Amino acid sequence: MTSVAIDRKAVVARHQVRRTAPDPLEPLTVGNGEFAFTMDVTGLQTLADLHDEVSARAEGRPAMGLHTQAQWGFHAMPNPDGWGLDDVMTPYLTPRGPVDYPDRYDFSKPAGELSGDERAGYYLWVNPHRIDLFRLGLELRDCPGDQPLPAAGLPDTLSEIDQVLDPWDGTVSSRFRHHGVDYQVRTVCHGSRDLVAISIDSAALADGRATLALSFPGASDTFADTADWDHPERHSTTLSPDPGNDRVREFLRQQDDTSYRVRLALSPTGRLEQLDDHSFRITADGSTLHLVLEALPGAEDTAGEQGSAARRLPELQQVIDSSRTCWEDFWRSGAALDLGACTDPRAAELERRIVLSQYLTRAQSAGSTPPAETGLTQNSWAGKFHLEMHWWHAAHFAIWGRPELLERSFRWYLDILPVAREIAARQGFSGVRWPKHVGPDGREAPNIIGPLLLWQQPHPIHFAELLRYAAAADDRQRILDNYGELVDQTAVFIGDYLYRDQDGVVHVPPATMPAQERYPPESVWDPPFELAYLRWGLQTAQHWRSLRGLPAEPAWDELIKDLAELPVHDDHYAAVGNPPRTEIGDHPSMVGALGLVPDQGIVDHDRMRRTLDYLDQQWDWPHTWGWDYPMIAMTATRIGEPERAVDALCREVPRNRYLANGHNCQHPSRLPLYLPGNGGLLAAVALMATGWIGGATGDHPGFPTDGWQVRSEGFPPRP
Repeated sequence: MTSVAIDRKAVVARHQVRRTAPDPLEPLTVGNGEFAFTMDVTGLQTLADLHDEVSARAEGRPAMGLHTQAQWGFHAMPNPDGWGLDDVMTPYLTPRGPVDYPDRYDFSKPAGELSGDERAGYYLWVNPHRIDLFRLGLELRDCPGDQPLPAAGLPDTLSEIDQVLDPWDGTVSSRFRHHGVDYQVRTVCHGSRDLVAISIDSAALADGRATLALSFPGASDTFADTADWDHPERHSTTLSPDPGNDRVREFLRQQDDTSYRVRLALSPTGRLEQLDDHSFRITADGSTLHLVLEALPGAEDTAGEQGSAARRLPELQQVIDSSRTCWEDFWRSGAALDLGACTDPRAAELERRIVLSQYLTRAQSAGSTPPAETGLTQNSWAGKFHLEMHWWHAAHFAIWGRPELLERSFRWYLDILPVAREIAARQGFSGVRWPKHVGPDGREAPNIIGPLLLWQQPHPIHFAELLRYAAAADDRQRILDNYGELVDQTAVFIGDYLYRDQDGVVHVPPATMPAQERYPPESVWDPPFELAYLRWGLQTAQHWRSLRGLPAEPAWDELIKDLAELPVHDDHYAAVGNPPRTEIGDHPSMVGALGLVPDQGIVDHDRMRRTLDYLDQQWDWPHTWGWDYPMIAMTATRIGEPERAVDALCREVPRNRYLANGHNCQHPSRLPLYLPGNGGLLAAVALMATGWIGGATGDHPGFPTDGWQVRSEGFPPRP
């Protein structure tokens, strides 16, 4: 550790994002964890056709969508048939007998080809789905009085583009020219409200060559579509004035049982007119226009008189100040890493990824519910949460000394404890079973993989332990009090799920889908990552009982003692056991048994080295995922292979690509962003920088000595 404080602002400033041309794959986002607004090079959502991810998927071209989303923004289509999970259950064989899992939906099938109980599965899979709250973009014209130019042709008419995201204060400044006229746009999100503020300066506003279009889409119940623009009859938009302020308008949005409001405040030069049921035009009397847009859930303001007063829309400068305070507080809190003195040519790019991953996960993954894999940028998997991915999204907040940002979404697990208890009981187990693919209510979504995944089960124990390590001394008892029962009941399920055979050996039994999703679940025994992670979860829960003054659970100690050894094939760890075997491709999850999972003395370090050698020689790297590389880096760090750790993070393969906007791209049209890769990178780098309790600490054990002059500060201890 260095005794001289890192110049954090200088580190962040090195990685401002600058765009000089329209790019369908690299929009920028402002957000605060609960709300986000994604924009093109105009600082708004003007080039919607260029960024339309729906047409991009159909045409096989790259695109990342332009949307406005909030953590609370979910909708469900009507369910006149009353479909429920009982309609989509299939019995799976286990050593204890059949267990029902909701699997009757294969997401590889188009919706139009589904019939019978598959339609029930599809409904339950896509509902609820996250919605796009509104779109705000410029309308540009050749001459005053003309019709707006088609959005599809606008990218070719813009010149002298200079757009800059400053992560230090969370603002985006955009400059460009259109037909010889200059435009300056500033875009900023409030630090704590679901609110975006825009300032626009251009002579084209005054003569009508530029206006703004505000429009509202319907909800889309598909795999990845965030908005439905084709069925205006399915939703309603009602405009009303604010009785307390003639500059404020409120839009009431309604679709089925979902309602929300959008409040708009215009500067004195602004005027609003309605074009059709869901579209509005904003004009200006002069060359400057300021506006503020806030989204609120529900049809009415239920905050009470005092709360309503607090809801008064702020002025532009107040929003800028709020954003600056929020982001400066973030960057000055917790940990920091400086690679500026490194001579290894990979260091600058790695530092860029680190800084922008912090920005993106703070803006999109630090909310009150677990994030979607694509955060608040666009939908994937209907915008629902993947709880096995929650660790990769958010564990790094505590690891980087910002535990309050992890706790925001971790508290949600307390809300769905009854649902998790029902899932376990339905399957014949005690305790609570955490589902995989869910919406805010915690009800799992059916498909042929998710309900049988197990590796998300210890995550809440891991979150709680990371919070305890990162908490101030006077806050640790609160952590134990708040989450002790959750940890305990999570471990109860683990103990009940593990299976003792007639020889007394304890196994992870069928029907289990391992993290490497390549195996028939009824044939899977003892995947090593799950074996190690469940063992560590039981150990940690036992320790928590001691910290809470409770007696130990003797059965857990017996399970830990008799747990099967990790499966081995050809002297490297196999992906599954009985018999030991490994399919080549997808997640190389066997290495997670030591890396994400702390060292318990059950992993042979030399054999793990040979496992990494096997991966280097045999693995299908183009078909991996973004978090696989941080997982390998953590494993390499824990076995004392720092060069291999850096190589993993910097491996040049398609799904380890980080775009200019910082996003970890998996596929340029199907999955252009993947925040688990960003969060995983941060978790791995923290381990590489500071080590762990009971093992390597200090002197940056995951970085080589040659070419890596690493400076770090503020990292709390971790297991």
